[in-house]
Amino acid sequence: MPIKNKKYSLLSVFVLFGLIFLGCATYYQKNYQLQSFITEGNFTAANKLLNKDKKGEDGINRVLYYMNQGMVNFMLGKHQESNTYFEKADLYNEDFRTSVGSEALSLISNPMVKPYKPEDFEAVMVHYYKSLNYLMLGQYQEALVECRRINIQLQQLNDKYKNNKNKYTNDAFAHNLMGMIYDASGDKNNAFIAYRNAYNAYENEYKTLFGISAPEQLQKDLLRVAHQIGFMEEYAAYKEKFGMEYNPDSSESGSLVFIWMNGFGPVKSEWSINFANDGYNNGWINLTNDDYGLSFPVYVGNRKAEEQGAFKNLSFLRVSFPKYVERKPVFNSAFLQINDQQYPLELSQDINAIAFQSLKDRMVRELANSIARLATKKALETLANQQNENLGTVLSIINAITEKADTRNWQSLPYAIYYTRIQLSEGTHQVDLQMNGNNQERTSFSFNIEKNKTTFFTYHQLATAQSSY
Repeated sequence: MPIKNKKYSLLSVFVLFGLIFLGCATYYQKNYQLQSFITEGNFTAANKLLNKDKKGEDGINRVLYYMNQGMVNFMLGKHQESNTYFEKADLYNEDFRTSVGSEALSLISNPMVKPYKPEDFEAVMVHYYKSLNYLMLGQYQEALVECRRINIQLQQLNDKYKNNKNKYTNDAFAHNLMGMIYDASGDKNNAFIAYRNAYNAYENEYKTLFGISAPEQLQKDLLRVAHQIGFMEEYAAYKEKFGMEYNPDSSESGSLVFIWMNGFGPVKSEWSINFANDGYNNGWINLTNDDYGLSFPVYVGNRKAEEQGAFKNLSFLRVSFPKYVERKPVFNSAFLQINDQQYPLELSQDINAIAFQSLKDRMVRELANSIARLATKKALETLANQQNENLGTVLSIINAITEKADTRNWQSLPYAIYYTRIQLSEGTHQVDLQMNGNNQERTSFSFNIEKNKTTFFTYHQLATAQSSY
């Protein structure tokens, strides 16, 4: 065998084994140890593991590093440190700039070589956690700023898309949380506006998109605040609509707002779809998939003659896309119990459903780019094969192995968020949280309630059913 053929054969072996080890695992599999610590509730170990990651702040997954650090420190009760990391994640998202080198490399490999750009809903969840951190620090105005930024950023992100815009453009729970914070700070007028915006978002958008109606607690808060500020016309309208009324409480009590974050959101895996070349016509090739009714024209008329020929000779393409795999929580409902009275925790944010909808909207926008990327890879493979059979074989191996979907995502987000508000007399109270599913679990908390003040508390239930990723 000629020496150059031996070189190409040896190169193909190295490429084959190297890419198998580096390219085949999903992001979840590569970060299994960190995710295991988080799902087990061992946040001290997770924090140590993250701190040992010397490339965390400089690598292509730096934003995921910041978001994981923020969440882990939040769970450790280190709210100032948590916001420091979330602030870095937020700044990275705002200042995200496309890397020319990584863009070029991704055309002949796959999107995972590029710095990770968070899904839109992941970017706004940073503000949710920052708001909670500020609440725990007693900094209401800062918490309100972060709540406002959720919907502002959602709109700014969506304004960039010319076609196939996101359906998730208005966050009902952000409005609701904003109302609770205004309410707690004594600004009842703005609390009413925020509660009303939340109610409208639930009824006009969330009910259709995610099957979530306005929580009954939100309706109670809207009625209460309307009555307190003397908006009697609005109060009467909502009283009739909700079929309930507000009865003023003359006792000097405080309130507990309990936010229950349940389980973990989905992780990304991948799926693939085949496209056939319907032929060349006036500078265009048309790639179609009859099963899904998809058709994508790719313009190749501005390329050199040999490159055009390579595109014309394409027979079919297999394109890989990310998909979400649901992680069902162990518990599907819960209530708080004080003495003999029970207070149901109501679903207010389905992050799992938002994740699936957001990825679906993004895939519709990016499908054409993915097809063009893979068509370029296959055309280069054909050209290389024409010039040198061994080089073409190596490139074919590279293309086959590197055609991977980007399976990175922020995996420590909750599956869903529930909440309730309880009016309590001044003093110390024991509150039991009862969680229900195929089995039950109960845990107790103690709260010191102050009159005319709101106590905010968050609890993340980590138990998640086993799934295959």
